[in-house]
Amino acid sequence: MYANKGKLQLQATGVHVEIDDRSEKIGLKIREAETQKIPYMLIIGDKEIESHSLAIRKRKEGNIGVMSIQEIIQPFMNEINENN
Repeated sequence: MYANKGKLQLQATGVHVEIDDRSEKIGLKIREAETQKIPYMLIIGDKEIESHSLAIRKRKEGNIGVMSIQEIIQPFMNEINENN
């Protein structure tokens, strides 16, 4: 599963990752994540699987864009280091 591969790569860098694989609509999952104050959502659909990428949403900012897992790791690491 593509999501599990990404999860393992991000966890190896110290990023906390959870997968929401419920069969709910994506809009509901996004609203719930916003309510739970989850800082980032990495969204994987058929298009992202095909292009080996992730769609990224940041809480309160919305859609950031589409990136590969490798492109996401460094900004996450920078933000983690800034907050510690």
